[in-house]
Amino acid sequence: MLYIMGPNIPSQISAKIQLYFYNLSSFGIKILPLHIFFKRLKRMLLEKIEALLKEVTELTATNADEIERLRLKYLSKKGEINALMADFRNVAADQKKAVGIEINKLKQTAQEKLNELKEKVDTTDAQHEDFDLTRTPYPLPLGTRHPLTIVRNEIINIFQRMGFTLFQGPEIDDDKHVFTMLNFAADHPARDMQDTFFIEQADASDVTKNVLLRSHTSGDEAHYMENHQPPIRIICPGRVYRNEAISSRAHCFFHQVEGLYVDKNVSFTDLKQVLLTFAREMFGPDTKIRLRPSYFPFTEPSAEMDISCNICGGEGCTFCKHTGWVEILGCGMVDPHDLEACGIDSSIYTGYAFGMGVERITNLKYRISDLRMFSENDVRFLGEFESAN
Repeated sequence: MLYIMGPNIPSQISAKIQLYFYNLSSFGIKILPLHIFFKRLKRMLLEKIEALLKEVTELTATNADEIERLRLKYLSKKGEINALMADFRNVAADQKKAVGIEINKLKQTAQEKLNELKEKVDTTDAQHEDFDLTRTPYPLPLGTRHPLTIVRNEIINIFQRMGFTLFQGPEIDDDKHVFTMLNFAADHPARDMQDTFFIEQADASDVTKNVLLRSHTSGDEAHYMENHQPPIRIICPGRVYRNEAISSRAHCFFHQVEGLYVDKNVSFTDLKQVLLTFAREMFGPDTKIRLRPSYFPFTEPSAEMDISCNICGGEGCTFCKHTGWVEILGCGMVDPHDLEACGIDSSIYTGYAFGMGVERITNLKYRISDLRMFSENDVRFLGEFESAN
C-alpha cells in the first residue's frame, strides 16, 4: 500500500473532494494524517535499527578479509546503516533527536564490534606466526662517536701510556683558581667581561670570589696541586668557554686537554721529549716539532709548539700558510709563584705544563676547516667518522 501524507480530513467536505478521495482509494492509495504517518515512520525506523543492532552484536570473522566485507556491508557509504538516513530525513523534526541517537548508537556498536574482531584476528595471527630463528636480521645502522670524542680519547690514551692520570675539574669555577693562583694580574685582559663569561661578580675589592665559566682547563691544575703534593703527573680534559663571536675559526665554547708534571729535577728537556712522543703517536712517526718562545702568565719560560704540516709534509701549502709548520699547543715550565700559591715548595720541586685545543688537533688530523661543524650535529658529517671508532 502506498502512503500519501495529507491533512486531517474533516467530516464536512464537499462532494467533489469526497469523490476525489474515493477515486484515490479505489486505486489502493490511502490518505493518512501527518501525525500518523510520522508515528509509523518512526516505528519502522526503530524496528530496522533494532534488527541491525542484533545482527551487529552477533557478527563473527576469522580473518581480515571477512572483517573488511563486514565493514563494507554495515559502515561504508553505501552500507546498511548509512541507508537508514534516507528515511531519517522524512522523520518529524521533534522526533529526529531520538531516532538520531539510536542510529549513532548503532554506528558506534558496529565500529566497536569490528575493532574487537580485528584485535582477535591480529592476536590469533601473531600467535600462529612462524619465526625463522636462522634468518639473517636486517642490519641496524649504528651510531658513531663524535670526532672530538675520538680525538680526546686518543690524546688521553697517549698520555696515560706515559704515566699521566686523569683529573677533571669544575666547568663553573671561581676567579681564584682560574686566574689568581695562575699568576694572572688583576688588570689582565682575560679577566675582562669581553673575554670571560661571568656568572656572579663579587665586590670589586675581592675579585677572587667572582664566579665564572672557566676560560681554560689550567684551573684544574690549581685545584689538584692545592690538595696533592708531588710527584704530580696529570692530564685535565674538559670544555671551556670564551666570550667570542662564532666563526669558522672561533667559537664560544671548545675543548682543551691540559697536562701537568711536578717533581724533583723536572726540566724543559723532559717536556720536549714528552711532547715529541705525543706528536709522533698522534700524527705519525715522521712528525717533526719545533718550540718557539712565547708568553703565558703561569709558565716561565714559555713556548708554543709547532709540528711539521701533515698535509704538505713540511714543504708549504695554504693550510700551513706556506711555512711548513702548524701550531698545536702552548707549554712551559710552571712558574714558581703558581707552585707556592698551591702550597708546594718551589725550591725543591719544579714542573712543566702544556695545553692544547682538541678542536685544533682534530682539524689537523682530519683536515676539517670549519669549527662550527663540530657543534651543528649534522649526521652526514658525523657519519664520516664511522671507521675512526
